[in-house]
Amino acid sequence: MAAKSLIILLHGIGASGAQLMPLASSWRASLPETRFASPDAPFDHRYGHQWFSTEGNPLEPERIESARQAFDKLMTNIVQGQGFADSHDRIAFVGVSQGAIVALDAVVSGRWKVGALVGFSGLLALQQVSRTSSDTPVLLIHGGKDTTIPPVASRLAAAQLRATGFQVEVDIEPDTGHTISESGAQKALAFLKRTWV
Repeated sequence: MAAKSLIILLHGIGASGAQLMPLASSWRASLPETRFASPDAPFDHRYGHQWFSTEGNPLEPERIESARQAFDKLMTNIVQGQGFADSHDRIAFVGVSQGAIVALDAVVSGRWKVGALVGFSGLLALQQVSRTSSDTPVLLIHGGKDTTIPPVASRLAAAQLRATGFQVEVDIEPDTGHTISESGAQKALAFLKRTWV
C-alpha cells in the first residue's frame, strides 16, 4: 500500500530515535497508509543524542537558532528520502521534550509548514512567532507532575501561538510526569486522525 502521509518522531535529550519506535508501532494499525521516521538527533550527548546543547542556559534563543541548520538538513533528507518533498502538508511532527522544542521552533519560525504538530512535555523558546505556518493544527500534551519542564510551559506556548492565529489544543494530564503516557499517545493519535490524516 502506498504511503499517503509521514510522521516524523523527535526524541528527547539523551535518547535515540529507536526509543520512539514503540509509539509508531502502536499507531500503525490505525494509520495503515502512514510511514514513520524516527531519526537520531544530530548532536552527541553523553547518554545518546541531542538536538541542541543544554550547557549553560539551554533556552537562549541563539542556542536553538544555532541548531536549526542541522535540524533542517536532517528533516529535508528524511522528507526527500520518503518521497514527501512536494507535500509537506502530509507530514506531521511528533516530538517529546527537547524534540517537542525543536518541532515547535521549526513550525513557529515559519521554516516548516507541516500538516500537524504534536508536542509532549515541551516548550516554546522565546522568539517571534511567524504566521507562515499558522494553518498547522497543534496539540500540546503535558504531564501535570512534570518537574523537568513545568506544564505551564505548554499553556504559555499555546497562548502565544493562538495570539498569532494558530489552532492549538492543550491537554494537561494531572498524574503524568515528564513522559508520554499511554493515554497521551491515544489522545495524540485521535488528534492526528481528526485534524490531519
